[in-house]
Amino acid sequence: MTHRSAPFAAVLGLGRAGSNIGDHFVQSDYCARVKGATDAKPVHFAATPDDEPTVHGTADGIKACAWHCLTYTATQALAVGVGARVLGIRLHPGAAAAALALSFATHYAADRRVPGGLLETLATKTGKGNFWRLADHGINGAYCLDSAWHHGWETIAALIAATKATTR
Repeated sequence: MTHRSAPFAAVLGLGRAGSNIGDHFVQSDYCARVKGATDAKPVHFAATPDDEPTVHGTADGIKACAWHCLTYTATQALAVGVGARVLGIRLHPGAAAAALALSFATHYAADRRVPGGLLETLATKTGKGNFWRLADHGINGAYCLDSAWHHGWETIAALIAATKATTR
């Protein structure tokens, strides 16, 4: 693993695995549902069908999204850190921290799905508004565009994390 592209490829794969686990297994149902809540468009949440729903606005949406992004980024850090150790890759601490900060910030920007938010606006301005709203035939356009956003930023984060990487 002496070629510069090898640590990048490893970090990208490990980070992608960590992000998928963080987004789909680690994220709580509460965070998934409440992270886009606003006072103008509150979210009603009940943990089980027997529970009385609680109403959540902007403050709860911000907290839920921040908590999700924290656990998401921690899951990425764990996957990349353990994987790099097993593979004999030493990541520069500053580069790794910068990559994780970028991952957290861009994940928050996308996942705080308020009406007219970042991804919806980007989809509309790039002619993908209809795809953003698509929710037929097992396809969810918003989810697909969200994933594309995350994959792109994760690639940039992996490039940053692999900067100054060495092998043992």
